[in-house]
Amino acid sequence: MDFHLEFIEFILASKALRFGEFKIKSGRLSPYFFNAGLFDDGHRLDRLSQFYARAVLESGISVDTLFGPAYKGIPLVVGCAIALARSGKNLPYAFNRKEAKDHGEGGMLVGAPLSGNVLIIDDVISAGTSVRESIDLIRAAGATPCGVVIALDRMERGMRELSAVQEVQRDFGVPVVAIATLNDLTTYLRGHPDFKTHETRILRYRQEYGIENLD
Repeated sequence: MDFHLEFIEFILASKALRFGEFKIKSGRLSPYFFNAGLFDDGHRLDRLSQFYARAVLESGISVDTLFGPAYKGIPLVVGCAIALARSGKNLPYAFNRKEAKDHGEGGMLVGAPLSGNVLIIDDVISAGTSVRESIDLIRAAGATPCGVVIALDRMERGMRELSAVQEVQRDFGVPVVAIATLNDLTTYLRGHPDFKTHETRILRYRQEYGIENLD
């Protein structure tokens, strides 16, 4: 099975991707919802990390350090670093605190120093706030943000014509790599008749809110 479709199958089996009616950050009622916080045991986190590692390797992005924004990015960057090391690519990683520590080592960052080309590992890009804050931290440390890897790209317009992912690529000039996209989700559902009702609702939602260049 295609890598991206295999990921869709995995997040469905893990119940991290659910169908129904969900009010999302934009206020829209979405027929599906992805919650990376539900990869809450060792086996599922390990499998998820393998997908992230493969996305990093296949992206072709030159990476020196991995960075995970608090909070959901913390287990993701740790898991991704472990999975990459198992595959033969050992990279240092770091993550941030929400509030600076005023004792011990202090500061906002935990882990390796941010240096060279830094790749951000996160779950999704909704408003792009987490990525923007991460890029500011990376640049403040004298390093270079080189890209972002996320689990799922909803390919959905923000307040204007571009999606949050497209806005990040435009504003910061860095690639955003998704393990899977809305296109992958609809392709998977199309091949599984049991999901026909969900496919119809998602296509209707996509027609109303999707970005233009979906293919």
